[in-house]
Parts: sequence; C-alpha cells; structure tokens
Amino acid sequence: MKTIEPIPSWVKGQKVNATIFNMKPIGGTLFVEAAFVYSLLDENLVSVAEGNLYMNGEAYQAWGNDDEYAYSWAALPENLNLTITGNYVPPVVVPPVPEITEPNI
Repeated sequence: MKTIEPIPSWVKGQKVNATIFNMKPIGGTLFVEAAFVYSLLDENLVSVAEGNLYMNGEAYQAWGNDDEYAYSWAALPENLNLTITGNYVPPVVVPPVPEITEPNI
C-alpha cells in the first residue's frame, strides 16, 4: 500500500479524503496483460473508491516483476492521476499497561 496526496470524495453524504492507495493483481494473460483491482482508502482504511485497471502493451512489457513500477504506472495521469507520497506504514498501537497496586497490609 502507498500513501497519496489527499483525494476528496463523497461517501454517504460526507466529504472524506482518500490518503491510501492499495492495488492487487487479479488476473491477466501471461506475457500479454495484467488486471488489477485498486482501492482508495481513508485514514481508517475504509474504501472511498475502487475499480479495475488493465495494463498491456509497452507498459506491461516494461513491468517485469517490480511492484513499484506497477504502482507508479497506476498513478499516472492517464490512469488514476494520483501523487504517491510514500509507503503506507500502519500505526503502532501500544496497549495500555495496567497499574499494579500494592496490597494494604
């Protein structure tokens, strides 16, 4: 997953910003084309937009096995027109430490 410059969207009558881009391959024809499903997610990982992309021709031939290339290709203006800002790093949740009290003697 990648972080992106915020993309405003309307979801259930409210304005939300997509800030995370996720993409997975879902099929294709070996040596010819690839199909991807993508999601634009808000900060809570809720999908605000999704769809499919198809890579073929010169773009597919240049892909090789570099996932960074596939993300960059999908972000191009002629595809999704996104600005990738980095890799998504999930927040670290630190569980609270319970207080230990000494028994009264």
